[in-house]
Amino acid sequence: MYKKILAMLAVTLISQPSYSFTVYKYTDANGVVTYTDQAQTGAQVFVFNDRMVERIEDDVKLETRQQDGAEVLVLRNNLYAPVEVELQLEQQKHIANPIQSPLRQVLPARSTTALLTLMPSNPAQAVQYTPKLRYALGDPNMQPSSTQYPLPWRGGPFRLTQGANGKYSHFTAKSRYALDIAMPEGTPIVAARGGVVVKIENQQSGRGTHPAGNFVRILHDDGTMGVYLHLQKGSVLVTEGQRLEQGSPLARSGNTGNSTGPHLHFVVQRNMGLAVESIPFDFNQPVNSLPNFAIGGE
Repeated sequence: MYKKILAMLAVTLISQPSYSFTVYKYTDANGVVTYTDQAQTGAQVFVFNDRMVERIEDDVKLETRQQDGAEVLVLRNNLYAPVEVELQLEQQKHIANPIQSPLRQVLPARSTTALLTLMPSNPAQAVQYTPKLRYALGDPNMQPSSTQYPLPWRGGPFRLTQGANGKYSHFTAKSRYALDIAMPEGTPIVAARGGVVVKIENQQSGRGTHPAGNFVRILHDDGTMGVYLHLQKGSVLVTEGQRLEQGSPLARSGNTGNSTGPHLHFVVQRNMGLAVESIPFDFNQPVNSLPNFAIGGE
């Protein structure tokens, strides 16, 4: 039997670089609303952060266990999705089998994995090391299938206010292929594709503390993930771990997080190798677009 010891380790978590930028919104004498990256007197200021992916460090844990004089490093994944991890040990001392290269592995959903056993070079001295842990949601070994997505809302028609590679906020790897669709708050949002609910947020008001606002993340069977952002507070109808069918009700659209007006931000992502990135996708019917970023969007 393992004797579990809570990890008293100074774990260094390495994340992707983040970006931020500022947009100014103002209304002229004729009532025309304009968004610009140039400062304007009296304008409403929006600071956008790139972190449109939820934090998972509370769900991926590094622990140690003692077994027959050795120290076993155990990784726990509490999420309803696989997680790719890379573990590197620095400043190794008193270890008979020091690790020369980082160890990379995909942890299954809701799993506990004994990743490494360290043997002491001298039984009278405890092993010493500084762990560095990198991780990303999803399994990079899975390949996306060719899928056209039904529109993930009921009602409309609505208009696209920012498309792929949009210069206002769709210019980073995580959101490059995202779409913003302007719609009234309270519009029913449904699953564009079936899968398992991985993460939700349902209690954020206004801009709050998370750029995504209230959201639902769904893991599809091919390893891709559909993410629905800026949802109305208290409207999320699903729970983490729940399996959904295409068309299942998810929530209602809102204006939470880094949002300049009521809309749905929809993106399909996958793990590209220790990095969650957006990938191109198509709806199964056209969505009318506006010629510029004129009526909101993210």
